[in-house]
Parts: sequence; C-alpha cells; structure tokens
Amino acid sequence: MIHKFLHHILPGIIRPLHVLWNEVIGFVFVVFAIVAGFRTIREIRQFDGDGQSIFAVSLTAFFSLLMAYYGFSSFRRARKISKS
Repeated sequence: MIHKFLHHILPGIIRPLHVLWNEVIGFVFVVFAIVAGFRTIREIRQFDGDGQSIFAVSLTAFFSLLMAYYGFSSFRRARKISKS
C-alpha cells in the first residue's frame, strides 16, 4: 500500500523539483554570463593591441558566451521537462 502511494506521489514532487533545479542553475549561469559580459566590455575599452589584451578580451568573451549557452540550455531543458 505504501509502495503504491509513493509510486503516485513521488513523480508529482520530483518533476517540479527537477524543473526548479534547472531554472536555478540556468539563472546562475546567466548571471555569470552578464558579469563576464561587463568584464569583456571593460577589457575591450582597455584594449591596446598587445598579446595580453587580445588574450584577455578573447578569454572573457569566450567565458561569457559559454556561460550564456549553459544558462539558456538549462532553461530550455527545464521547459522540456515541464512539458513532458
């Protein structure tokens, strides 16, 4: 009897928690992307053409784009889970 009860109740609890987890992780990654984006803008403004400046701009831009990708893919995954 307890097995049947848990079998019906747990999916209704776990799915929303899984969606919420993906949304929170997505939010964190998007915040990282925004912070890195501001840092990229600062590095572009301080750009003077030497190798270190090129490296700093490319690294911060790459990090910002990567965090944005992970953030939005996490939101997409949360939406996919909630629709299923």
